[in-house]
Amino acid sequence: MLDPKRLRTDIEVVAGRLRLRAMELDVVRFQTLEEQRRQIQTETESLQAERNRGSREIGKLRAQGVNTDAPMQRMQVINDRLAGLAQQLQEVQNDLEQYLLSLPNLPHDSVPAGQSEADNVEVRRIGVPKPMAFKAKDHVDLGEAMGLLDAEVAVKLTGSRFTVLKAGLARMHRALIQFMLDIHTQDHGYEEVYVPYLVNADSLRGTGQLPKFANDLFKLAGDKPYYLIPTAEVPVTNLVRDTILDEADLPRRYVCHTPCFRSEAGSYGRDTRGMIRQHQFEKVELVHMVRPEDSYAALEVLTGHAEAILQRLELPYRVVSLCGTDLGFSSAKTYDLEVWLPGQEKYREISSCSNFEDFQARRMQARWRPAGGKPELLHTLNGSALAVGRTLVAILENYQDEGGRVAIPTALQPYMSGMRVLE
Repeated sequence: MLDPKRLRTDIEVVAGRLRLRAMELDVVRFQTLEEQRRQIQTETESLQAERNRGSREIGKLRAQGVNTDAPMQRMQVINDRLAGLAQQLQEVQNDLEQYLLSLPNLPHDSVPAGQSEADNVEVRRIGVPKPMAFKAKDHVDLGEAMGLLDAEVAVKLTGSRFTVLKAGLARMHRALIQFMLDIHTQDHGYEEVYVPYLVNADSLRGTGQLPKFANDLFKLAGDKPYYLIPTAEVPVTNLVRDTILDEADLPRRYVCHTPCFRSEAGSYGRDTRGMIRQHQFEKVELVHMVRPEDSYAALEVLTGHAEAILQRLELPYRVVSLCGTDLGFSSAKTYDLEVWLPGQEKYREISSCSNFEDFQARRMQARWRPAGGKPELLHTLNGSALAVGRTLVAILENYQDEGGRVAIPTALQPYMSGMRVLE
């Protein structure tokens, strides 16, 4: 959530930053609601002062034995008006809150301008795609030919955009999760957490999924208003909701593996083949809570930790800085990691690493206390390190040979009892 004080004092600056997202801020609506709020509060304060004076006057009259019916009637009128104003103020504040909840984060000054993902800026490119003396197959053809990937039976079990993995491929999927968790906990110093896969609406509101992306969520029917998590970011970031951390507790770095569930309501017809865009998939997620002055350095560190997985798996990739119109709703700045897929002959996203600044913390009231100071809002960050299914796709396509076999990356072999090939 944006700082309402900044909207009151610098609304034109805010509007200018939001134009980088191709969004035109409804300035009139905000100013109208603010004026209503001010008028109600001014009248409320005036009536409260009058009521206080009246109460003192009634006390004096009673002490003198004077009849107080008339001033008491006036007090009742004031009380009735104050009750009505309180209801009006609540309605206006609710409208203001909904307005603020609908606004995305402001892009950081370093975010490039642009109209679409075509305007994202490449920051660096690591590794060179391996030349192949044959036409590369995509992961679906490879997996189906080996009898290790079955989308048809998944349709029978559930529906489209689900996949069944078998034997060595299922084992590699599990191995990737363990490999990623070990690297991030043992080499990068993250604290591993296990969290619920169901969350309440407050948690989703805290990280920015609600109310904006309600249609992308799977909501459970039943007595409890629970949602399946779209990403571990939601429960892990909310660990510090309504919390004040001491400065000595920062930074906090969490790693968490969970399944993720998304309806993909806004991506109809995109990537319907294979494992690129599924309703259910696995991720290993990194979450940072840091002091505001440390958050952009933390973004570089977090991105480097996600890159380390790709480097150890020897997968060629590139890092791009997203332009304003391609930024996620809550993000102030995002780096996407895009891995090379020979079957598609292009780079595809495998991780997003974002700094949300205090946008999520304001929604969650997640704060920290400087030594000897007053509580301040935290800065939060998160990134996939990595999306497991897409990593599996990248290994299948980059490590294939002409005979349709797939070599297992050296770094992953200890997690697969020394297996070297899928076939």
